[in-house]
Amino acid sequence: MNQTHLILHFCGSFSKVNIISLSIYAHRHQKTQLLSVKPHLLKMHRPSLLLTLLTLLTLLTAAPLPAIGYRPLPHLKPNSSDTRFGDSKKYEGSSEFVHLRYHMGPVLTGSITVHTIWYGKWQKSQKKIIREFIGSFSAVNAKHPSVAGWWDTVRLYTDQTGANISRTVRLGEEKNDRFYSHRKSLTRLSIQSVIKSAVTAKTKPLPINPSNGLYLLLTSDDVYVEDFCGQVCGFHYFTFPSIVGYTLPFAWVGNSAKLCPGICAYPFAVPEYMQGLKPLKSPNGDVGVDGMISVIGHEVAELATNPLVNAWYAGQDPVAPVEIADLCEGIYGTGGGGSYMGQLLNGKDGATYNMNGIRRRYLVQWLWNHVVSYCTGPNALD
Repeated sequence: MNQTHLILHFCGSFSKVNIISLSIYAHRHQKTQLLSVKPHLLKMHRPSLLLTLLTLLTLLTAAPLPAIGYRPLPHLKPNSSDTRFGDSKKYEGSSEFVHLRYHMGPVLTGSITVHTIWYGKWQKSQKKIIREFIGSFSAVNAKHPSVAGWWDTVRLYTDQTGANISRTVRLGEEKNDRFYSHRKSLTRLSIQSVIKSAVTAKTKPLPINPSNGLYLLLTSDDVYVEDFCGQVCGFHYFTFPSIVGYTLPFAWVGNSAKLCPGICAYPFAVPEYMQGLKPLKSPNGDVGVDGMISVIGHEVAELATNPLVNAWYAGQDPVAPVEIADLCEGIYGTGGGGSYMGQLLNGKDGATYNMNGIRRRYLVQWLWNHVVSYCTGPNALD
């Protein structure tokens, strides 16, 4: 059951259950394949039903679901003092059909600590780019437009008490797995085993922090992860106690420099089929890592607002939720939408970016602002 989720829809109490439908879900990328057994099928004899269910389960091998949740309460509102975008209409991706709602699960309102696992071979310069990006989330004095200004959109989201997501995001402990403890090809479940190795290591294990800790697994450019490049550049979920021993929110992001830069490091690399289109110059001189930055931002923002996949998301079907970064994928500036990224910034060196960190520049996608129902970012043109 770790790889396939089986959900029974019941009518009645658990002591006396009348099964009215059954659904088996298999997660693929950020979408979910759904196979349902209709009520009339459940009328067959029990041995036949069991055989049918077992057959269906053997056909489905997949990783955990991206999110599940419950219906929110309508009275919950963000802290209006943090709403900085209310007067402007120049934010992209707006839609009256998007109903991002709160499903009563926890969000990260305490100081957030990001514990990083460096899997594979990483250069010091690459680690520095990523560390400084994460360290910029709380750098309120950085030059405008800033990464901290981007994080302000995340902070608009609250828990059921009305407490906002924390402004404080800091780097925690790190673990190097330079010898590929689980080889160079990882599945979604073996990723959890890598995390287990990091938190249970005999020497300098990562601290266990289920409430305000995020675990970021970053794989080097010679590591393949299940569905990488073809369907996904990164994902988030939480660990299973049966594997890791704890329920820990985590994200994985891979360096695509060797495997698929045109897919996961766009626009600093372009796919072969887009002939004639020149890649943009990356702001930190590393195509693979600069491409990872926006994916890391995407996943950390969603982990903060939906750490146990039962808090903030859109969609009527909890099996296939749309989270705050999903709603704005591909939008980096004013006017963005479709194949157009929006209005970006160009440095004197010719590099393209849209926000500033402590000492570096980054290109990071915008996020959904549920207060104004737009995608918002610090580089918006007012």
